[in-house]
Amino acid sequence: MRTGLKFGPLGEDAAHLCVDMQNLFAPGSPWGAPWVARRLPAVTRLASARPGRSFFTRFIPPRSLTGAPGSWGRYYAAWPEILRETLSPDWLRLLPELEALAPAGHVFDKSVYSPWSQSGLHAALRDKGVTTLVVSGSETDICVLATVLGAVDRGYRVIVAVDAVCSSSDETHDAVLGLFAGRMGQQIEVATTDQVLAEWRVAS
Repeated sequence: MRTGLKFGPLGEDAAHLCVDMQNLFAPGSPWGAPWVARRLPAVTRLASARPGRSFFTRFIPPRSLTGAPGSWGRYYAAWPEILRETLSPDWLRLLPELEALAPAGHVFDKSVYSPWSQSGLHAALRDKGVTTLVVSGSETDICVLATVLGAVDRGYRVIVAVDAVCSSSDETHDAVLGLFAGRMGQQIEVATTDQVLAEWRVAS
């Protein structure tokens, strides 16, 4: 897969959006993705390089099955240990390395895969003049996918940092990155963290 910023360097209108890099998805959790720990250094580099321009989402399960509508009820019936009535709140926190870098007001909670319909994220980004998003996080084929497609729908320029996203499934991770780079290549760019940071211009 060819990577790079084919539509030019990034500027002051760009921000880093980190998707669901929480204890809930780290190894040791029932929902743990093995690659989270391996991708964390790249995510941390993005967040620390542009701390005031980094935004974070967190996936928050319902308190009980009564708060899980429709097919979500069936979903959480298979994962009762994830419901907040039994889950320790610490599992919902960002990974410690990222929690330390998250600016106040830059963490947005959601109860579904996409962060665009209920979190206030879009309004906050627009308020900061953001029109370009560098996306990192987990999981590539679920919440990252929903985040990226929603960003495209809202007209953002979207760059997926390929070495800063991960999934529990190598097969679908690879398939989604291929979709981004190929079929959706006019609206989504794929680049490495090094490529992003080398081409992100900021005012001195």
